Amino acid sequence: MADNEIRVGFIGAGGIARPHVFAISSLSFYYNDAPRVSLDLVCSGTEKSRRVFADRYGFREAAGFEEFVKNRSINTVYILGPNKVHADHLQQVLGMQNIRRIYIEKPICATIDEEQALSCIAEKYPGIKIQAGFQYLFMTSVRSAIAFWRSGKLGKPVHFEVWYYHGDYLKKEYRDKRTNRLTAAPEGGAMADLGSHALSLAIAFISKDLQITGALQGGSFGDVTAGSDLFSSVSLFDDETKAVGTVSASRVSSGTGDMLSMEIFAEKGALRFSSHNPDYFEYHTEESGLWVKVPTGSNYGTASTFPSAHVPPGWLRPMIHAHYVFLKDNPDEVLVPDLQHGLAVQRLVRESAEGMAAFRENYL
Repeated sequence: MADNEIRVGFIGAGGIARPHVFAISSLSFYYNDAPRVSLDLVCSGTEKSRRVFADRYGFREAAGFEEFVKNRSINTVYILGPNKVHADHLQQVLGMQNIRRIYIEKPICATIDEEQALSCIAEKYPGIKIQAGFQYLFMTSVRSAIAFWRSGKLGKPVHFEVWYYHGDYLKKEYRDKRTNRLTAAPEGGAMADLGSHALSLAIAFISKDLQITGALQGGSFGDVTAGSDLFSSVSLFDDETKAVGTVSASRVSSGTGDMLSMEIFAEKGALRFSSHNPDYFEYHTEESGLWVKVPTGSNYGTASTFPSAHVPPGWLRPMIHAHYVFLKDNPDEVLVPDLQHGLAVQRLVRESAEGMAAFRENYL
């Protein structure tokens, strides 16, 4: 096996695995220096699902999990199975003989014991690259907004809001097809599924040491356990800057489509962006009194102009760039969500679940 050959294995052959294999297969269209990738092995819980996935998307072989982790040729693994087994899969994959890179979908774990077990992995395996699946950090508007925010031109944050809303779970037929996502928090629920992306943004812009000071939830259906939040909101505090803010997640906000947005209000101005307008962010300065729109388009670098640089980004485009960053050895990127980022998000997800449990006990 050549040192620079990337041999990929997938753990998981469900719905989220398809965008990942699409992103890998698309790299050469967007990047002149895209690495060569071989899709070698896929595993999942059932033989039929993994064989169908392998045949349809061009993997060389399909296997069960025990056979997968014994493989000696794979050096890059994507962990894409059910949320509750992400941490276990990560720990077992780390023991594979030639592993160099691991991409783990969020959430990276589900319990506090798993958080503690994973907290020292980066130090224990310094030669292995671990990237967490927060692809919204790779939107052009978000990447550019992070770089602008870090310039310090707007001063320290005072207060902020982040929200991720959609309304599909208002439909019973939609809920019936996704009962595995309606388990109790922190494994399931809106804050774990959607809010984790919003919490990721709050960490990226404000601090990895944010503290949750309160939580609440709303919405109820007879077929959804009370422990699975349909709408939830948490209040946060940053001890270093004294900034406060809220993060909200909803599966039942009618008419929102799929909307991830953030606003930060700072000492010298403000900043905002939304996935509904993915090709620009805006900032305001007290000095000018004006809002400035900063177009970002598909600004993923000089090699990334497919089909052209002015084409609007969209949901899949940042996913593709996330894979480019993951598979490159030394990417020039403003922020890469590593294992510690994923653990910081998961801590907040867990604490939000604890806060919502207290809210239900006192008010519902």
